[in-house]
Amino acid sequence: MTLQGIGASDGIGLGKVLPVRPASLDYSAVVSGGPETERSRLTAAIQRFTETTTAMAESLRADVGEKESEILTGQVVMLSDPFMQSQMTDCIDGGQCAEAAVDQVCSSFMAMFAGVDDEMMRQRATDIGDIRSRMLSILLGREATDLSRLPENTVLVVHDLTPSMTVGMDRQHVAAIVTEVGGRTSHSAILARAMEVPAVLSVANVVDTLAEGQDIIVDGTAGVVLTEFDETTRQQYEAKRAEYLHQRELLNVYRDRPTVDADGNHYGLYANIGSAAEAQAAADAGAEGIGLFRTEFLFMDRTAAPTEEEQYEAYAAVAKTMAGKEVIIRTLDVGGDKAVDYLEMEPEENPFLGHRAIRYCLDRADLFRVQLRALLRAGAVGKNIKIMLPLVTSVEEIRKAKALLEECKTELQAEGKAFDAEISVGIMIETPAAAWIADLLALECDFFSIGTNDLTQYTMAVDRGNAKVAGLYDTLHPAVLRSIRSVIAAAKAAKIPVGMCGEAAADPRLTPLLLTWGLDEFSVSASSVLATRAQIHRWHRNDAEIVTEHAMDCATAAAVAERLSQ
Repeated sequence: MTLQGIGASDGIGLGKVLPVRPASLDYSAVVSGGPETERSRLTAAIQRFTETTTAMAESLRADVGEKESEILTGQVVMLSDPFMQSQMTDCIDGGQCAEAAVDQVCSSFMAMFAGVDDEMMRQRATDIGDIRSRMLSILLGREATDLSRLPENTVLVVHDLTPSMTVGMDRQHVAAIVTEVGGRTSHSAILARAMEVPAVLSVANVVDTLAEGQDIIVDGTAGVVLTEFDETTRQQYEAKRAEYLHQRELLNVYRDRPTVDADGNHYGLYANIGSAAEAQAAADAGAEGIGLFRTEFLFMDRTAAPTEEEQYEAYAAVAKTMAGKEVIIRTLDVGGDKAVDYLEMEPEENPFLGHRAIRYCLDRADLFRVQLRALLRAGAVGKNIKIMLPLVTSVEEIRKAKALLEECKTELQAEGKAFDAEISVGIMIETPAAAWIADLLALECDFFSIGTNDLTQYTMAVDRGNAKVAGLYDTLHPAVLRSIRSVIAAAKAAKIPVGMCGEAAADPRLTPLLLTWGLDEFSVSASSVLATRAQIHRWHRNDAEIVTEHAMDCATAAAVAERLSQ
């Protein structure tokens, strides 16, 4: 039998199932000892959670990486939120025990975040679910499953892989991971890729479906789990696994090579990051710069906006880490589905079309000025920072943002603070409006970066979070490809550089098209840097042009995909 899921971490794993079922968190027999007693129990549990989670974060930072450890430190920040704690205290004052207070408040927050379309925001529901489970375990005195000693070739089958599970995990003996929930950007996926363990996510009811000790095959690349197979199939997958590991080893030869095609033409190969800590991982992976620093993550999981100094330190740290290599920092992209409580954004019926990104920032000049000042100051550190404006749909938006930037320069000069007076300003092209007037927008800015995730969504009028229409979301659709081609052409005509920071930049099927059209810079996840460099390296321009011509003659996304696969 074959189970279908989401391939979230590449590779092949063969082994025996170990279902991980959480201990019972039933607290129905717990009786409140009175408000004072329950408040004391809650305080003690929060203190223990904070201490153990901080220790686990340090362990995860040493064993896996900074980015992964920040998932746990983020949970400490969430639980320390005075609003969340005050709600728990209110429940206790209403006569509930500490367990019920934790359960009720965490469940409320989980429901709020789970209903949001954005995958990164939905992941906060998973974080709070982990907080809920571990807080209840502490209050009830229940022990978590011990994963520190595992049999060889263990396939972990869990509802969700949480950061706390990975601390102390016997990773050497984990052949693969299968979960019931999660997507490619979920914590489960991030952790699995960081541990370089094959993983298939979102396999419904798999914990109860598979038996302990059952032999299975997990294909993290194809997103399938084989539960019944013969010896011939086993041998085929063992050969696939050996070939995958061999190919991954071969990619290491590209780590310190320049990014050139087969004709010697050079391209920029950058990395996308979400925090200052991730910049080092990008540099270690061989990235030649940062093509997208998502600054909204600096604003999340806290009770107030980061100060100018806090932002300056984060931006300057990335500039120093990249040591003179280009760093493109996107200004605050919140609003709509990326809600941040303290920014007091109003709920909207159509969040993707609403008060978000550059629209929100221009209306909140007080908030925007703080970020622009921090970016200007950080720009003086290595003279390698560029500012990128998200969701631009008009010339006016660029002009207004640049006017604010000039005002900030005047302020900093008057204050005697160092800043980069010549800092470059560019935009993300992620709407049909921007694509159609790319020639006009190019006259107003210093560079373009194509955000294919949103460009595909808006061009196809498809909500990525709606399963009923998700099949229509396809970057290979001729409409999307024509938009990308015209944007690159507009940038070339205006003699400004053009990059791509969406998922499509790492799609090997699109590489020949992007090379043919003249894309200057590919910005991908750190884990995709070497594979993307290898793809670029194999293409001669003439061959790429022939492939591109055939692909652009196709009338459907399916036909394009088939042609490119050939």
